[in-house]
Amino acid sequence: MTAGTPAKAPPPRLPGDPPGGSRAVAMWSIGVAVYFLAVTYRTSLGVAGIEAAERFDVNASALSTFSLLQLMVYAGMQIPVGLLVDRWGTRKVLSLGIVLFTTGQFGFALADSYPLALGCRALLGCGDAMTFISVLRLGARWFPARRGPLVAQLAGLIGMAGNLVTTLVLARVLAAFGWTPTFAGSALGGLLALLLVLSLLRDAPPGHQPDTAHHGQTGYVRRQIAAAWAEPGTRLGMWVHFTAQFPAMVFMLLWGLPFLVEAQGLDVGTAGILLTVVVLSNMVVGLVYGQTIARHHRARAPLALGTVGATALLWAVVLAWPGRAPTEVLVTLCLVLGACGPASMIGFDFARPANPPERQGTASGIVNMGGFTASMTTLLAIGVLLDLTGDDYRVAFSAVFVLQALGVSQVLRLRGRAQRRERERTVTSRVEAVHVPAQT
Repeated sequence: MTAGTPAKAPPPRLPGDPPGGSRAVAMWSIGVAVYFLAVTYRTSLGVAGIEAAERFDVNASALSTFSLLQLMVYAGMQIPVGLLVDRWGTRKVLSLGIVLFTTGQFGFALADSYPLALGCRALLGCGDAMTFISVLRLGARWFPARRGPLVAQLAGLIGMAGNLVTTLVLARVLAAFGWTPTFAGSALGGLLALLLVLSLLRDAPPGHQPDTAHHGQTGYVRRQIAAAWAEPGTRLGMWVHFTAQFPAMVFMLLWGLPFLVEAQGLDVGTAGILLTVVVLSNMVVGLVYGQTIARHHRARAPLALGTVGATALLWAVVLAWPGRAPTEVLVTLCLVLGACGPASMIGFDFARPANPPERQGTASGIVNMGGFTASMTTLLAIGVLLDLTGDDYRVAFSAVFVLQALGVSQVLRLRGRAQRRERERTVTSRVEAVHVPAQT
C-alpha cells in the first residue's frame, strides 16, 4: 500500500455472524486437538498393516476389512452425527466421540483375535465419525462466515498433522516397543482430550447460541435431511468430497506402505518417508487452497477438478511404468496425493453457503459421507483384486480410475445448478445486510 492510499476495508460481517477473536481461536483449538487425536488413531493401522496381518494371521482381503469396517461405520454415521451435532451441540458429541475412539484404540491394543480386533476398529470408527463435523460446526459458530474456507482448511491441515505423528512417531514406537505398548500408550491421549472438552469447551459465543426449539418437533430428522439434500450445493459438495479424497485416504490408511514395499521394492524406512511426503504436501497445499478460496470463491471447482485430474495422471504414469517406477516419479505421486485432502475440503465450501446455520451439521455429514464411501469401496476393491490376481497392484489400483470417472461426471452435472442457487442466496443475504445493521 502506498502513502496516501486508504486501507481496504474488511468485508462486512453478515447478519448473525459471530465476532471471532482470541476466545474463538481457543475454543476452536480444543475441538481441532480432538480431531488431531482421532486422525492419529484412525491412521495408526496404516503403519501397522504388515504387523496386523502377522498378529491376526489374515490375508489381504481380511486385512482390508479392518479399514473397510472402520470406514463403513464412519460413513454410515455421518448423517446421524450431523443431526446430533445440530441437536445436542459440539461439546456433547465430541465428548461421546472421545470415549468411543479411545475405548476402541485401547481395545485394539489388547485384542488377540481377528473378530475382537474388528469390533475395536468399528468402535474407533464410530467415535472418529463424531469429530470432524463437530469441528466444522464449532468453526461456523465462533468465526465469521468469510473465514469459513480458511478455518476448514486449517482444521484439515492440523488433522493431517495427526497423520504425520503416525508416520514419524508411531511407526518407530511400534518397531521399538511392539504392538500392545504402542496402541495402549497412544490411547492415554484420549483421557486428556476428554478432560479439556468437559472443562473448557463451549458450543458458541454468548448471544449466538442456536435456536433449538424446533428440534423436538415431529419429523425434525426427516425435514433436516430432506432440506439439506434438496440444496444442489450440498450434493455437489458430497461429490467433490467423494471424487477428491479417496485416492490419498486409501494410500495412507492401508495400501500405500504395502504398495511401495511389495510392488515398488522400497524398504520400509523409505516407504515411510514417502508417506510423510504426502502428509507434508497436504499441510502446505491446505494453506494455499484455503487462502485462495477465501479470496477467490470461483476457484473452488477448478482447484477440485484440477487436483482430481493431476491425481489420475500420476497414478496412470506409475501403474503404466514398466517395472518399478523411478523414485522421483513416486515422490511426485506423493506430492500430488497430498493435494487430495485439501481438494476434498472444497466440498464443504459448496455446502456451507447453501445451508442455514441450524442445518450445517446435517449438510456437513452428507458431504463427509462422500469421500469415506469412496474410500471404503476402493479399499475393498483393492483387497479383493489383489487376492484374485496374485498381488498384481497394477490391476488392483486401477479401481481408482473407475470411481474418479463417476465422481467427475456428477460434479460436472451439478456444478452449474449449485452456482446459480448460491448466487440467489448471496443476493438475498446482501439485501438483508442492507436492512439489518452488522453486530459490533
